[in-house]
Parts: sequence; C-alpha cells; structure tokens
Amino acid sequence: MNDIERNDLIDWFKTTRKHTEAICKPLMVEDYVLQPIAEVSPPKWHLGHTSWFFETFILLHFDPDYEAFNPQYNFVFNSYYESVGERVIRVNRGNLSRPTVEQVYDYRQHVDTAILRFLKETDVSAELKKLMILGINHEQQHQELLITDIKYILGNNPLFPVYNAEYVTNKQCSAGSSLVFQEGVYEIGYQGDEFCFDNERNRHKVYLNKFAISSELITNGEYLEFMQDGGYENFSYWHADGWEWVKKNQGKAPLYWHYHHGEWHRYDLDGFKVIEPDVPVCHISYYEAFAFASWKGTRLPTEEEWEVAAGQLNWGARWEWTESAYLPYPGFKKEKGAIGEYNGKFMVSQMVLRGASEATSTGHSRPTYRNFFYPDARWQFTGIRIIL
Repeated sequence: MNDIERNDLIDWFKTTRKHTEAICKPLMVEDYVLQPIAEVSPPKWHLGHTSWFFETFILLHFDPDYEAFNPQYNFVFNSYYESVGERVIRVNRGNLSRPTVEQVYDYRQHVDTAILRFLKETDVSAELKKLMILGINHEQQHQELLITDIKYILGNNPLFPVYNAEYVTNKQCSAGSSLVFQEGVYEIGYQGDEFCFDNERNRHKVYLNKFAISSELITNGEYLEFMQDGGYENFSYWHADGWEWVKKNQGKAPLYWHYHHGEWHRYDLDGFKVIEPDVPVCHISYYEAFAFASWKGTRLPTEEEWEVAAGQLNWGARWEWTESAYLPYPGFKKEKGAIGEYNGKFMVSQMVLRGASEATSTGHSRPTYRNFFYPDARWQFTGIRIIL
C-alpha cells in the first residue's frame, strides 16, 4: 500500500468514527443505556461493539504489542461471533450499567489511537486492508442501526422527545408510473472491484417473466386508505403468521403512528407531527407490506425484479420489502473463521429488503445491497413498492 492509499484509509477510518459519535451527540446520558426490546441495542453498546470489532479483528490479531483495553469487554461487546467466545445475551445489553458511557468513550479513544498509530507504522498487507475496510463498513451499518434504535428508544418515551429539530425526514413522493420489463434472462449480483458484502456475490443469471413495477413507493395517504378500508380487520389479506401477528399485537397502523385529536400523527426524529399523505409510508413489517399488496390485488416484487428495475426506480428513502426469502446466491461460500459468521449463518427465516433509507450511511446505497430482517420487524425504515 502506497502512502496515498494509506492516508485515504486513515481518513476514511477517522471520518467514520467521528460520524458515529456525531449521531450520539444529541443524546442525554440516560438515553445511552435503554433497551426497550431485544432487537434494539443501547447506543452505548453500539459505541463499544464497533470499537471491539477493530480491537479484536485488527489490533489483537495483527499488532503483537497491543494489549486489550479491558479483557472483560470481549464478553460485553461481542455480538454474535461464536468463534470469538462467550458474550452477554442480546436481551441483556440494556442491563449493562457498567461500563459507563464515559468509560465506553475512553475505550473508543484508546482503540482509535492504537489503530491510527498501527496503520502509520506498519506495512499494511492485503489482509489487513481487507479487514479494515470491512470494519469501516461494519461501523457504517451500525450508524444506521444507531439511528433506528435511537428512534425506537425516544419514540417509546411518552413525552416523544425531539432527537434533533433539524433532522431531515422522509422524501416526498411524486405520482408513480408503471415501468414494464420484458420476459428474459437478466444478470444480478455485485460486479466490480470495490467493496461489497459476501451476500451480494456471485453475479448470476436469472429468468424473469414480463412484469410491471411502480416507479414510486407507497405513500402514507395510500396506506391510510388500506387502514380505512378495514385492512387490519380482514384476515383474507394476510398470511396466517401475519394474521396471528395482527391479533397478538392488536395491529392497527404502522409503527409510530398515533391517532390524536381526530387525526393520525407520527413520531419522527424531528418530533410529533400530523401525518403527511404524500410521504412514503415507513416502519412497515413484511406482514403489513404483503397485506397491503394483497389488498391492492397484486404483490411485492422479488429481489431479482427489484434489482433489474433499480436503474429506473426512485429508491433510497425506505428499505423495501421484497417477496424473496434471504438465501445464498449460487456459488456463495462462507469465509473461514469469525468473519464467516457475518452473513451466511442468518440465511434462514428472513426476508430480503432492497434499496436504502434516510438513515443509511454513505456508500451503502447500491442496487445489489441485500438487507434482511424477520417478517415482523418494523423498527427499521422500511416501506412498500408493488408490482402493477
């Protein structure tokens, strides 16, 4: 690696680390430790986990002179890496009053100093560069999780506190048009030499029947029509699991929607406001997305259809549910060791989402990016696009 490449990597690392802390800057110290549901991790944990990643996979692996900041942190901040050792179970992350927020920031500073010193002094091998780039992209993924988790923490506070009055919310939708794609053989999957996650490979051919897809996402106003037409009361629109979810959770509206003084409002990071009808609907589970499409007499696109159409779609405001189960592409192989646990072991019981969202970090919006969640998940910035 030449000096220009080394400096670019260092700058990228520093920028990424600073942005994570900037996301947390509006928080009060009490906000850092809450975990309202198992899926939501406390902001303090995200700050520690992303530092642990660099410490564990870079410093402790490559730097013979480095000593762990605190040996107990491997137990505290390991997420799901079985090969790295035991860990605090996910639902208990909110019980960690210690280490304190201040101690976690000290940990971040310690890791940052060690990483920057090491990168400046060592001969950066291809393996080290690869893991540094993965670590940066991993932290950028957690930046999006931080935003969604902070929203859930504050959005379930009865005071509906404002995270940031200047926060830029959803994009407006224009009137959608029908985009038609002819029957044929297409190629999907990542192609190129830049970074991508292993689940985006290998590029391969798919056969598609002729299909038409909406250029725009479904709006709040359109989803409100579904609600007003009894969408949550009619079992015929739902999968059996989805209908059980409706009954168990008394589903009536998207997450963060509240009927207040005769009008539907929503909580967002800039406050509690009246629903805007032309904004793409958000925080929808796969069950709800499927039911809406069924109510419209159609379906969600498959991930193959979505990727083929992506160049003509208005996308990026919401992660979009597809009708595709999360499965490996042809020729997919897990890497050896802990890094092989990154994506492959989750390829079961989850659905693929495509696109990006207002919370997505720079560089993570590409047509081949495969996000994935369980069908009942809706704390992410998820929305709906339909086949026409």
